This record gives sequence, C-alpha cells and structure tokens, in this order.
Amino acid sequence: MTKEEIIAKLPYSKPFLFVDEIIKIDENGVEGCYTFDENLDFYKGHFKNHPVTPGVILTEVMAQIGLVCLGIFLMNENSNKTASIALTSSDIAFLKPVYPNEKVRVISEKIYFRFGKLKCKLHMTNQKSEAVCTGIIAGMMV
Repeated sequence: MTKEEIIAKLPYSKPFLFVDEIIKIDENGVEGCYTFDENLDFYKGHFKNHPVTPGVILTEVMAQIGLVCLGIFLMNENSNKTASIALTSSDIAFLKPVYPNEKVRVISEKIYFRFGKLKCKLHMTNQKSEAVCTGIIAGMMV
C-alpha cells in the first residue's frame, strides 16, 4: 500500500483532514506533516486578534497521522479489509503554541498492536524542530 493510498483511505475530508503527507511508514511507526491554513474556521474565534491552534485540533492531527494512518497500514498488511480506528484514550502534554500557516511534523512509534487495539507514543514538532506536544494515544480498529 502506498502512502497516497493510505491518505485516500482516511475517513476524513477537508476541512477535517489533517494529513498533507506521509514521509515514512512501516510496521513500527509513521512520520507525517500537516500545514495549518490561516483560513480554517477555528482561527476566527480562538483567540480574538491572536489566533492559536486549539489543543483538541493538535490532538486530532496527532491521531490522524500517528494512529489512523498507521492503523490502516497495519490492517492492510494483515488483511484485505478496509478499517477505521476509534480513539479510546489520549494523554497529551502541550508545550508550545501552533499558529496559522505553521507546518508541523508528527512522529509516531507503535507501543503495541494486538487484538485490534493500537497504542502509540507521539511527538509533534514545528518547523524549527521544537517540541509542540507529546503523548500517548490509543484506539480500536473497527
């Protein structure tokens, strides 16, 4: 399965698709990027005259790249079935703000994948390679 085919299988579309590119992917993890367009609706009210990307959106970017893309890859590697993943838990530490037009990189390392549950350690950096957020996210394949 190619990187483009994985992105095409994601169960999201714009404006809620937060994966621009998968840089690398294998059975142990994934690395990908997303650039926040300044015209995204949530910037209009978060915060007045000083837009910042909401933490819930940063978590979603990490989940889409680091959990869902990897889950699709792992499921396709083990079967011909199409799969989606439902988030079951997240523990994220937010370290720096992300502003409109910033590009972020997500690196995900698989902790385990068994009985349909995928758990990953994730790390997001900005264009200066500074840590933006880090944490652990888990989900179930459905």
